[in-house]
Amino acid sequence: MGSIENEVVLDALIVGAGFGGVYQLKNLRDRGYNVKLVDFASDFGGVWYWNRYPGARVDSTVPHYEFSDPSLWKDWTWKQRFPGSEELREYFAYVADKWDLRKDTEFNTFISKAVFHEQINMWHITSKTGKVYHARYFLLNIGFSAKRHTPDWKGIEKFKGTWVHPSFWPKEEPDLRGKKVAVIGTGATGLQLSQELSKVAEEFVLFQRTPNLALPMKQVNYTGKDQPPPRETYPALFAGRRDSFAGFNFNFTPRSTFSDTPEERQKVYQALWDHGDFHYYLANYEDMLFDKAANKEAYDFWKAKVRSRINDASLHELLAPTIQPHSFGCKRVSLENGFYEIFNQPNVKLVDVKSTPIVEVTESGIRTSEKEWELDYIVCATGFDALTGGLLQIDITGKDGQSLSDKWKNGTKTYLGMAVSGFPNMFYTYGPQAPTALCNGPTCAEYQGDFVIGVMDYMREKGLRCIGARGEEEDAWVELVRKFAYASLLPGTDSWYMGTNIPGKVREPLIYLGGVPNYYKALEKSREGGFAEFDLS
Repeated sequence: MGSIENEVVLDALIVGAGFGGVYQLKNLRDRGYNVKLVDFASDFGGVWYWNRYPGARVDSTVPHYEFSDPSLWKDWTWKQRFPGSEELREYFAYVADKWDLRKDTEFNTFISKAVFHEQINMWHITSKTGKVYHARYFLLNIGFSAKRHTPDWKGIEKFKGTWVHPSFWPKEEPDLRGKKVAVIGTGATGLQLSQELSKVAEEFVLFQRTPNLALPMKQVNYTGKDQPPPRETYPALFAGRRDSFAGFNFNFTPRSTFSDTPEERQKVYQALWDHGDFHYYLANYEDMLFDKAANKEAYDFWKAKVRSRINDASLHELLAPTIQPHSFGCKRVSLENGFYEIFNQPNVKLVDVKSTPIVEVTESGIRTSEKEWELDYIVCATGFDALTGGLLQIDITGKDGQSLSDKWKNGTKTYLGMAVSGFPNMFYTYGPQAPTALCNGPTCAEYQGDFVIGVMDYMREKGLRCIGARGEEEDAWVELVRKFAYASLLPGTDSWYMGTNIPGKVREPLIYLGGVPNYYKALEKSREGGFAEFDLS
């Protein structure tokens, strides 16, 4: 392709209408760039457009989980400390109106292919319907859960009831009263579904492979405009995110677990537990994620708390085992609101698929090695090909005809968890080798978004047309990601943080564990140094 005369040429095509894409559209457009935003959904919201299953809600508290722009938060009032998906879609609609986003957004558009043309330093990007976009920059904001995963169980197509992945939950809520309902999976989605569906199903069955070491959410309903904290504290709260490991306004307790007496330790644990949200996880002792004995101490406190809530002692070993099933905090920590109490209900059953694995799906339900469960509705909450899957489902070709799937076939390689050597003028957010799942979403969206904007501003100011990560800088970043990971307990646990939830996927650390402060410093160092670690032309 040598010429694109008489065709629309964009400064940037932004893919994904969640926090990252929306932030970039607004701020790039304000700077005079010709940009478009596209999304496969039919409205704004990103993951919250798709997550409309019963109980779906965010696990970050507000006001952390919103944009820091005062023109938005001054006039917006939340209904709950942890908003549900419907309220989050309302928030995105509010943002779209305040920022006038719709005029530059195209929905129902799935980007399937992108090719970088070196002669003109442009991306040639194609949707599934065949529409073509030409853009200087290709900006991917599809998040870490853009590709759904369903295990290859025998007989799924035979099932005569309803089989659904929760991210494809029907917009018209099904009536499940009097039905036999199953949820497969005990991640955050599985917990939220279980809490709600167990209230209405005649018989509810949860198929569990690994117990979820969930923490109490401590939900709060707000009334009127007096939601805490006071709005005058917002600017300081948002500014303080860069000093928090996970982009909130709190940090680990700055001492080791066993520097306190057992009595002091119990008081610390109890205070964190009573606070709710992620405090017991991310404000715990600073060695909790690095020292096995410290981690076990935190687990034992958790175990005692959970067991006290389950009446049937025979379920204690399945839901809160005596022997720690994995390092606490090294799988995605979920927040629950009454999850453990559902097992005190007579209509709820728990199936341990490690001891009685799923053999096949039948016309009438699920057959395990022990028995067949007759079911009307099966919710397959088995998660996503996280972090890399969404990017790799797009056929992306960079310099010298290399595809991203070939580049990453033996392991993921990025620079700053945002750029890939050999793929110039392409940046992604909230994906592999960045803080991502261990960073509050809007915090990452703004910090990574500001970096992308800084790149484009610098390139325009200097009259440059092409920027690409250097291979040696990419290698150094991968080593840094591994260094942080292997200093912790995380690699000792199989999880989607390590890519092990997908058969055949390379086992590797996919999350940058250096924390938001170190990550922010790395982004600022690059910006202040004129992006010297990139090739610029």
